[in-house]
Amino acid sequence: MALGPLRFLNRRLLLFHSSGPSPNLTLAFSGLHRISGEKPRRPSATTAEALAHRIGKAVRRPGAASKARVYADVNVARPKEYWDYESVTVQWGDQEEYEVVRKVGRGKYSEVFEGVHCTDSQPCIIKILKPVKKKKIKREIKILQNLCGGPNIIKLLDIVRDQQSKTPSLIFEYVNNNDFRVLYPTLTDYDTRYYIYELLKALEHCHSQGIMHRDVKPHNVMIDHEQRKLRLIDWGLAEFYHPGKEYNVRVASRYFKGPELLVDLQDYDYSLDMWSLGCMFAGMIFRKEPFFYGHDNYDQLVKIAKVLGTEELSSYLNKYRLELDPQLSALVGRHSRKPWARFINDDNQNVAVPEAVDFLDKLLRYDHQERLTAKEAMAHPYFNPMKSAESSRNRA
Repeated sequence: MALGPLRFLNRRLLLFHSSGPSPNLTLAFSGLHRISGEKPRRPSATTAEALAHRIGKAVRRPGAASKARVYADVNVARPKEYWDYESVTVQWGDQEEYEVVRKVGRGKYSEVFEGVHCTDSQPCIIKILKPVKKKKIKREIKILQNLCGGPNIIKLLDIVRDQQSKTPSLIFEYVNNNDFRVLYPTLTDYDTRYYIYELLKALEHCHSQGIMHRDVKPHNVMIDHEQRKLRLIDWGLAEFYHPGKEYNVRVASRYFKGPELLVDLQDYDYSLDMWSLGCMFAGMIFRKEPFFYGHDNYDQLVKIAKVLGTEELSSYLNKYRLELDPQLSALVGRHSRKPWARFINDDNQNVAVPEAVDFLDKLLRYDHQERLTAKEAMAHPYFNPMKSAESSRNRA
């Protein structure tokens, strides 16, 4: 049963966000939670809030700038119109053409629904954006338009806006997604190779177009296992790469944040996505989700150091002339590197094969410049079965 026209939901959402939930809206939203199987989340105080008052940012001494190893000058060579999202003029479609069916998810910046196109009953995904700066909305739209047609990139079908509330919604192709928490433990060695290879195609494409995703994680990788179809979604944090530019480190989700974000290195690049991919891949092959389970951003660095070691962390900090706050250094402590073999057991040895572990080792590196690029990753022997299958299809 449909929840009704998009315009009605848009106005309810606007009221909900601007004035707090009224009793009726609370009832309506509790109904949406029931539809999606979600429970309302309660805000909770975290250790991070307490620590934030005591731990300062890392200090970066001059003379150790970082630049992407690949595609560094893509946006330098392209006309300004390609990357200047602030000057985008949005062509709005007709909101009346869509009807909302059910809620399928939510994030910090949006509510996501399954919907239908009224004229042809084609299913779609409707992402209703929460009130944020226009600049951020324009950035997401521009990036999706630039990447349109790229391999395994979610396809933007339409952009609509409620005439009264001005709330924008993005309309995407529909993917019959399998919950990763249910799907990943069932994947075979071949399946895991296949889907990571498909994800690498999307990352190689966006990086080659001068774009960092900055939020790679299982929640943003839609997989229709029956169709063996993968789509990389949620480009709300994606950004154009410009060499030498300093970016906000408050991106990516905690368990997938690269060390560069956790030590305040701002001139990061596409290699951030490769760390996030590595975290996701580690969770898949070791059957440990999430692989680095930090309770806050500081503890996240501790969890990484307990696996990769603090000696390597010190080398990384020295290379980029970074000095951690003494209290964070004390929190991190001293740890030796753990061999990957320590994470292999009877339950995961069928997927945590030597080639997989070697591939993982080349992704989860402190030094972002040492990580495989997406193109290099696709050439790793771990993906030989995929390349053989593609060659056979091309010959057929």
